[in-house]
Amino acid sequence: MIVWLVGLPALVVAVPATVAFLRRRGRAALSPLLMLNAVLLLAALALLILALTAGPAHAAAVLPAQATATAGASGTALLAAGVAVAGSSIGAAIAVAYTGAAALAALSERPELFGRAMVIVGLAEGIAIYGLIVAIIIIGRA
Repeated sequence: MIVWLVGLPALVVAVPATVAFLRRRGRAALSPLLMLNAVLLLAALALLILALTAGPAHAAAVLPAQATATAGASGTALLAAGVAVAGSSIGAAIAVAYTGAAALAALSERPELFGRAMVIVGLAEGIAIYGLIVAIIIIGRA
């Protein structure tokens, strides 16, 4: 998770910088970028070889002083539950916005479609409930 928190801003900065570099230099910029890609590929292959040739890992006994290390796992579960609820709520909001607008447009032409329109909007709201259920499951397993 830490890798993504550090790497994502670097990626957001690196992609536009690379595009600007390619626009300024044209074809002359391709050889340095290909060399950089080759170096990164070799580094990734070296890490893969190290990971594959390493011996088995053994878990150490948890002492009372090390009990705080297990608190990180529950913190990660809480973070994952928060992401699940937030993502599903945002998705439900977008779905309700579109289905609600379509339901109002349909109701303005044919008022007898009220029941069907509310069912469709209710199904869109169910997305948030699914996220809440996933969050409860994640917290329960932590």
